[in-house]
Amino acid sequence: MPYLRRDIIEPRVYQEVIYARCKETNCLVVLPTGLGKTLIAMLIADYRLSTYGGKVLMLAPTKPLAVQHAESFKRLFNLSPEQINVLTGELPPNKRQEIWEKSTIITATPQTVENDVITGKISLEDVVLLVIDEAHRAVGGYSYVFIAKEYLKTARHPLVLGLTASPGSDEEKIREIVENLGIEHIEVRTESSPDVKPYVQRIAFEWVKVELPEIYKEVRSLLREMLKESLKPLAQFKLVSTYSPDIPKREVLQAGSRINREVAQGNYELGRLRVYQAKAVKLQHAIELLETQGLTALRAYLKKLREDKRTKSSRQLMEDPRMRKVIYLLVQAKELGIDHPKMERLLELVGKQLGRKPDSKIIVFTNYRDTGKKIVEELTKRGISSERFIGQASRGEDKGMSQKKQKETLERFSRAEFNVLVATSVGEEGLDVPEVDLVVFYEPVPSAIRSIQRRGRTGRHRPGRVVILMAKGTRDEAYYWSSKRKEKGMFDAIKRIARELEREKPKRAEIREKVPERAEMSRGKVTSLDAFLKPKKSEEKKSEKVEEDSKAEKVEEPKKMEKDSVEDLPIKPIFVRKPKGIVVYVDNRELRSGVPKHLKELGADVEVRTLDVADYVVSEDVGIERKSANDFIQSIIDGRLFDQVERLKRAYEKPVIIIEGELYGIRNVHPNAIRGAITAVTLDWGVPILFSSGVKETAQFIYLMAKREQEERKKEVRLRSEKKALTLAERQRLIVEGLPNVSATLAKRLLKHFGNVERVFTATEEELKEVEGIGPKKAREIRRVITAPYVEEE
Repeated sequence: MPYLRRDIIEPRVYQEVIYARCKETNCLVVLPTGLGKTLIAMLIADYRLSTYGGKVLMLAPTKPLAVQHAESFKRLFNLSPEQINVLTGELPPNKRQEIWEKSTIITATPQTVENDVITGKISLEDVVLLVIDEAHRAVGGYSYVFIAKEYLKTARHPLVLGLTASPGSDEEKIREIVENLGIEHIEVRTESSPDVKPYVQRIAFEWVKVELPEIYKEVRSLLREMLKESLKPLAQFKLVSTYSPDIPKREVLQAGSRINREVAQGNYELGRLRVYQAKAVKLQHAIELLETQGLTALRAYLKKLREDKRTKSSRQLMEDPRMRKVIYLLVQAKELGIDHPKMERLLELVGKQLGRKPDSKIIVFTNYRDTGKKIVEELTKRGISSERFIGQASRGEDKGMSQKKQKETLERFSRAEFNVLVATSVGEEGLDVPEVDLVVFYEPVPSAIRSIQRRGRTGRHRPGRVVILMAKGTRDEAYYWSSKRKEKGMFDAIKRIARELEREKPKRAEIREKVPERAEMSRGKVTSLDAFLKPKKSEEKKSEKVEEDSKAEKVEEPKKMEKDSVEDLPIKPIFVRKPKGIVVYVDNRELRSGVPKHLKELGADVEVRTLDVADYVVSEDVGIERKSANDFIQSIIDGRLFDQVERLKRAYEKPVIIIEGELYGIRNVHPNAIRGAITAVTLDWGVPILFSSGVKETAQFIYLMAKREQEERKKEVRLRSEKKALTLAERQRLIVEGLPNVSATLAKRLLKHFGNVERVFTATEEELKEVEGIGPKKAREIRRVITAPYVEEE
């Protein structure tokens, strides 16, 4: 039975070709924005559902985009609205599970699906098509990677379709996407492809170069001179390759990491270079703001530096006579009404476009929120209706836009209620920005992906125009040519990889024919961990004895251990007790860490709960607290560490702490203070500390502890809070600990000082400051939390 309403659509030739090639093969489709990638997904969805039944899952990086895809399916598919649904984190897990069961087509955000797969709320077994929109994100630890791998392991009839306009200029990254999604074939089209060309509207590109005024050049020269001076000591110690002011920002940032590592290892001589490195970073940012954003942005940044009294590098910069001259020049420029010449050119461009066509839709892209705000102000002054379009995160007093507000703004823009949308990077990808007449890059971006995404906002159904504003002789020009070079490199790389995949097709077919069981292994019938846990010969006799004594069922192992598997460990083979295997209880706040995801990949049954004590529980005796290196150091600074250790020790006979990541050199804390804390936890409290290089190793530690406890020692997994009921005093301390920056120790002091919980909560700022450990900032924050009106979050 056909699902797609072909009576109201007319696929283009290239869409039909791509559909035919990708309906039975895992494909990556690279197609310019606005040329119908979603319709290709629908054609394949129709075929898969008609052939195999089951479900279709389409993932998109944002909720608005997931909603848009669902609306498209509802419009074009012969299914009841109840069978097409959107899953996002806003719905409670049990409701998502209920919706999943009754749906045929699901569009969702990847983080939501990842969490539900990890916790076992949903199974991907019946999904016959997994569509990955904006597939260039399928790298590193992004949720797409985990979902695709789980899907290919568990689905009965798996098929992956990746969609993107720009997979990235780095060949290594493209190869990573191909591997992560199990891609076997790539379909690439550009604006100049013969079958696509007739459908591409002409986009007129203009480079508008502006000349910086003399006052700019003078300010720039002073800042570059100061930067050169800050870089010299770093170059002398070989921390950077040059003291040229044109040094890449990344190299200066890496110098800071090297200094921290050296100091952590006892090379305190290099510690004095921190101030030079910090000054260099700040000066580079100041120069970038000057060149790309203008004097207003630079003034705002220098004001922040001047107010930063605590940082030595900021104080030294602001005391430099050259910086005083810079500030004098900025004041002079403000009095003369001089700002970045780009602003005038932008206002001129927008004015001319609206003069030709008063109902024009225009998008201006800028990298900085402050610049976006300034552009809106200047347009409004000239009677041009404009609005800012930014992300959800707040930046100090600059509040972010909720997804609801973003959607409303785009709808109003689509209805031509205002002419100009001034967008940061959030408008580049994912959201269906309406067709526009003019796109202006206020500054070029050195990214092929972002450049392509920005251009894709125009020229979809009628000729469009793209204007790039560039300041002569600045990084603007370098950024523009960098993005052009990367874009060319991207298409060269993707075509090269596509040819390689085509050459490998016969080999893959031959392997499938000769070794059909490989497909079974790839779908989770034999886990990759079996190789990891394969016993050494010295363990085999011991294993045989365990096998005789145990009623457990031994998991079948592959005959040969893969080269790339984790190195041999003296571990006995897995014995899985029915009905469950290894069970790990995980605190729900740990889902974002990535560790539960890797536990799932290792074969553990992950049970998510709200745990009072510990982050992971693997038996009634063993509770594990995971701390990132940064969190461990912060817990030393704010006094939380020993309170947490005490609670862990009281709740579990065998508590364990895992510290994850590079511990030394990441914060300005003396290494001996860190070593002292570790020593105290280990010797005074008797809690062992394990060190992990990252989330994968942390998951392996936890899995092996769970295996040891549950299979070798046959211990039950039971959740606990503290061993005994809390006393009245403990409950009182717990209430006070809920206040901001109040540790258990500070809670005791507050209660001892005020006598009861009520007096703590009614104390004034002045009264709070009488308690040792509470300064003006803490007192103010405590009072703010207690007295602020409660407002329901959207």
